[in-house]
Amino acid sequence: MITIVGSINLDLIARVKRLPGPGETVPGDEFSTAPGGKGANQALAARRAGASVRMVGAVGSDAFAGEATALLKEAGVDLSTVKERDTATGTAVILVGGDGENMIAVIPGANGQVLPKDVEQATFRPSEFVLLQHEVPLETVKATLEAARAVGAVSLLNTAPFHAEAAGFLALADYVVANETEFELYAEALALDGENREARMHAFAKDTGRTIVVTLGKDGVVAATPEDFLRVPTLSITPVDTVGAGDTFCGYLAAGLAEGLTLKEALRRAAVAGALACLQPGAQPAIPIRADVDAAAAR
Repeated sequence: MITIVGSINLDLIARVKRLPGPGETVPGDEFSTAPGGKGANQALAARRAGASVRMVGAVGSDAFAGEATALLKEAGVDLSTVKERDTATGTAVILVGGDGENMIAVIPGANGQVLPKDVEQATFRPSEFVLLQHEVPLETVKATLEAARAVGAVSLLNTAPFHAEAAGFLALADYVVANETEFELYAEALALDGENREARMHAFAKDTGRTIVVTLGKDGVVAATPEDFLRVPTLSITPVDTVGAGDTFCGYLAAGLAEGLTLKEALRRAAVAGALACLQPGAQPAIPIRADVDAAAAR
């Protein structure tokens, strides 16, 4: 079982030939909506990877709530611990440029009301994997990590979006997953020693006894454990849309570890899944199914 504690959004997506600069207006080509939110994206990715998944989160009492959870319901994610709040469902306004890069503004809505008491009501088991991100209140993230550690559950923390104040509790997670920009910001906040990224990753793993995973886009992924350093390649692709690729990676990583794969095996499958998610538009609609990921990895 994998429990995701995190955000549930409805994404509002506009496609433009190029992303605008400050104060600039550019014409758009297309508009669509899709279920999103880093928590929900990761829950769907873990489910499509073959894991049993439940979601702890919140939606609003508005018309967006049903659409935001539609693909999770369809996939069979347990939504019994998703609460309805008397506010708006979280939304993300996304601009996608012609090169596949994106700009995103997130409006938390009900996600801002996912509280530590919701985690207490969920209860974790020693055999469970718990996956989190930073799109719900940080007090809830910290409380979840503490609750998981108290019962011997395995926790994975995706450090997006960056919050400097989260640096103080990263070491509560068994696995910390960051992109290269986020890692450098946290390395500075934690004053990690080392003249390059690998050295700073070693310092984090040695100081905390935890595993740090850093995603590098087209250059794959690297990871430092207290005993080892891993480099794992990804697929060579021409991206259509990078929205949700990191979330796909995290969901597949959690599923692989829960399945009993080695860290290197889980990282490879997650990297391939993240790459495949860039080949279709949108976040949740682009998350690949397990069979497609396995086929691509075999090639």
